[in-house]
Amino acid sequence: MLRFIARVGIYTVLFLAIAALFPRYFFISSFGSALIASVILVILNATIKPFLNFVSLPITMLTFGFFTFIISAITLELTSWIVGSTRFNFTSFWSALFIAILISICNSIINSYLMKNFQKRV
Repeated sequence: MLRFIARVGIYTVLFLAIAALFPRYFFISSFGSALIASVILVILNATIKPFLNFVSLPITMLTFGFFTFIISAITLELTSWIVGSTRFNFTSFWSALFIAILISICNSIINSYLMKNFQKRV
């Protein structure tokens, strides 16, 4: 449960920051919309994304893993569809792909930082 809450918090902050930095590509109407979108995205990443990764394994291998960004963009677009385009929206699929790459980079930096701090404690 704590991991779920942490992921929701991280995605909420990332959504708000990216929407502020790139308003031409990504729109969030409010903090509440970002929070709802974060909850939905964490649930989609836990349920649908593993299935999509498994089904697309051959093309992912052919593209040396770059197709995972397409899958992330698809889950972001699905999140936008569930939340509603008036509250959480991308201007195009390419902007969703760009945001997916940014989120992936930010997540890897955050996870790297957290792992370093965790290893210091153990």
